Amino acid sequence: MHIKDKLAEAERTGKPMFSFEFFPPKTAQGVQNLYDRMDRMHALGPSFIDITWGAGGRLSHLTCEMVNVAQSVYGLETCMHLTCTDMEKEKVDKALKDAYKTGCTNILALRGDPPREKEKWKAVEGGFQYAKDLVKYIRAAYGNHFDIGVAGYPEGCDDQDDPDLLMEHLKEKVDAGGTFIVTQMFYDADIFLAWVKKCREKGITVPIVPGIMPIHTYAAFIRRANWAKCHIPPKWLSALDPVKNDDVAVREVGKGLVVELCRKILDAGILHLHFYTMNLAQATRMILDELDLAPSQGTPLKQSLPWRQSLGLNRRDENVRPIFWRNRNKSYVVRTQDWDEFPNGRWGDSRSPAFGSLDAYGIGLKGTNEQNIKIWGYPCTIRDVSNLFMRYLMNEIDSLPWSETSITSEADVIKADLLDLNRRGLLTVNSQPAVDGEKSSHPVYGWGPQNGYVYQKAYLELFVSPENIEELITRIEKEVDITYYAVSNSGNLRTNAAGDGPNAVTWGVFPGKEIVQPTIVETISFLAWKDEAFRLGMDWAHCYPSSSPSRELIENLMGTWHLVNIVHNDFHQSHGLFPLFKGLGVGKMDDVMSDVKVNGSAPHLNGVANHFIRKET
Repeated sequence: MHIKDKLAEAERTGKPMFSFEFFPPKTAQGVQNLYDRMDRMHALGPSFIDITWGAGGRLSHLTCEMVNVAQSVYGLETCMHLTCTDMEKEKVDKALKDAYKTGCTNILALRGDPPREKEKWKAVEGGFQYAKDLVKYIRAAYGNHFDIGVAGYPEGCDDQDDPDLLMEHLKEKVDAGGTFIVTQMFYDADIFLAWVKKCREKGITVPIVPGIMPIHTYAAFIRRANWAKCHIPPKWLSALDPVKNDDVAVREVGKGLVVELCRKILDAGILHLHFYTMNLAQATRMILDELDLAPSQGTPLKQSLPWRQSLGLNRRDENVRPIFWRNRNKSYVVRTQDWDEFPNGRWGDSRSPAFGSLDAYGIGLKGTNEQNIKIWGYPCTIRDVSNLFMRYLMNEIDSLPWSETSITSEADVIKADLLDLNRRGLLTVNSQPAVDGEKSSHPVYGWGPQNGYVYQKAYLELFVSPENIEELITRIEKEVDITYYAVSNSGNLRTNAAGDGPNAVTWGVFPGKEIVQPTIVETISFLAWKDEAFRLGMDWAHCYPSSSPSRELIENLMGTWHLVNIVHNDFHQSHGLFPLFKGLGVGKMDDVMSDVKVNGSAPHLNGVANHFIRKET
């Protein structure tokens, strides 16, 4: 979606919006940390993000990669910076082509700063002299595919402080095809609002987005203000100087000052704030909370579907996915990225597209062995594993190998039942409660357009031990309203489903629309997920030394247990699945796979002594 259309929506509804800027980190670990932060900051509900471009495209490959990940995996509408600095026409063409292939539809066209080794900015041979030239070129090459933003300077820029000349340049950039303006950072609202008035008097009518720089530390605040040559109101210096050596106090005082700045802008009728995050989250989040712009329990982030949509090329209309990847969104996007088309309306023939290889980047277990052991400890018995799953359900740990994010509040109504199953060694990896016609605005279950109703069938996915699998299947097959799939690591599949076709497990009814069925269970996808699920378990096992009891335990579990998914097709039955498990459980929860000790001592589970390290005789 074009940024100008998002800005018009804010104007039409009178509801303030905001966006974030990020820049490419210099290290691989920094990139992964930023991806994790972008994922978390998605929950704040930015209308878009933008990603900067290094001088001469030095980090261009990383900028394009980050745009692709943000669009495709995290579903963040992304604006890619593109500069003229050291950029021949061929480099610009490649950058635009790469942006197009990611599904990006927004570009911020800039002249750019000179490279560090050069004092003065100079156009490269065969390149572009001014941002307006770049704007014209993009518009001529791609028509209206890209929404093109340009930069505005309320207080001048590094090599030009003539306000009239800068205003003339801004008008030229807009006349060349720029459709919105993002400003340099500033701290004086009066200077900014006076500049906006001059823009309008000049005939510049496109939306103007103010650039807001949160205050993280006093030193950084002064350094950035000097770099941008922006005026600091005396009131700000008086408030910050007494606490300048206390970073926590600086953030708190700075929050109040920036909030006051933002409120003055919003009160003037400018309803979009663009935050220069510096790849950090806390200071920006504090400001949004104070402005009541961040989602809360009373005003949750609105979802158009029950899962996070991808904005990758050709994926914007995708509206059907298997439920199996609900806790591993990135993996599903990566494994389907080569599909020519994506399900829209009905699932269709799932046999035609092939799910991607398990060896592709982003599909395996996240984190290093050391990081994962720090989270999951050294389980040596099934009871240790079941305790780990229970700790996840109780929000004591944030992830499991099969769930990259924390348990959500959707599980609250069945949490006691899930805890009971895991306590008995029935290890749950995915679930949803039945929902019978909740409003689409419901803070927990709601999704889709206003004034609709949403439904879902009870769903449960779990690992079941060899001693329980036959009895569980026998019980399921006596129930006419329940369907299941059970599969071993070797691929032995058992099911009572009537065919390979999809079974919708969530759907919505909305005014003026056909019924939407965005989440399904079906055979081919489950078999693809089976390979991934058992692979994740083996990846977990391989975090430990080959002779360790933890590795032996998890490898044995992955080699002998079944992965089972169960659907109760009567969505009126809120707890219809759990009676199937009455009396079932693992008999010897405290058996240890081996007497081998780790690092010469008995393993510990997250620092707590393991009380179950014993052999049953």
